[in-house]
Amino acid sequence: MGVETYTTRRGELQQYFDRTAAEAWARLTSTAKVSRIRETVRAGRDRMRATLLSWLPEDLSGRRVLDAGCGTGALAVEAARRGAEVLAVDLSPTLLQHAGERLPPTVAGRVRFHAGDMLDPALGRFDHVVAMDSLIHYAADDMLDALAALASRTSGSIVFTFAPRTPLLSVMHAVGKWFPRADRAPAIEPVAESHLLRGVDGRADLAGMMPARSQRVHSGFYTSHALELRRR
Repeated sequence: MGVETYTTRRGELQQYFDRTAAEAWARLTSTAKVSRIRETVRAGRDRMRATLLSWLPEDLSGRRVLDAGCGTGALAVEAARRGAEVLAVDLSPTLLQHAGERLPPTVAGRVRFHAGDMLDPALGRFDHVVAMDSLIHYAADDMLDALAALASRTSGSIVFTFAPRTPLLSVMHAVGKWFPRADRAPAIEPVAESHLLRGVDGRADLAGMMPARSQRVHSGFYTSHALELRRR
């Protein structure tokens, strides 16, 4: 992994989600009224979350799950409701505070929130890893390095999303540059699925993982592609 590239981008993401847009992001992930554009993003994220959760076992009792880039914790809560022990990690302490406030008492004992790097080896080993829209800001090589780091500590599957390289998405990203700077997230790095699959296939440190299910979700200003890597 290009350490300077990864750590620089990680710092930008922490700054954005913890300070610049923390409240806007908390509102987006709530049931509060938002603009029509953000309604499409909210709907797309809801569909993507449901997709990733559908790729995990229905019964997660006794399984340890890493929610890598958990934001305000919606996915972590659903995994815990299935019986998982969830470590929910995010760079933003502010978003984790919102997540803690929203945590239902019925699953409070099965979700632990942690502010830090999702790739930290000290987090331990997991049965399943979910990374929803938390790798989309990294270049393809850094994304593959991150997947390899996660795979080395995962016994079951990794389900994650990337920004697909499509003409429509490129146009939408260009339009997004006209938004007020305070509302603008760090750049998303589009990746062609074929390029990502070749990268997974060509790396010795990902040899134990096999690409499985694949699904794209498009909703207005939200486009993201889910991919499952399953232990062979």
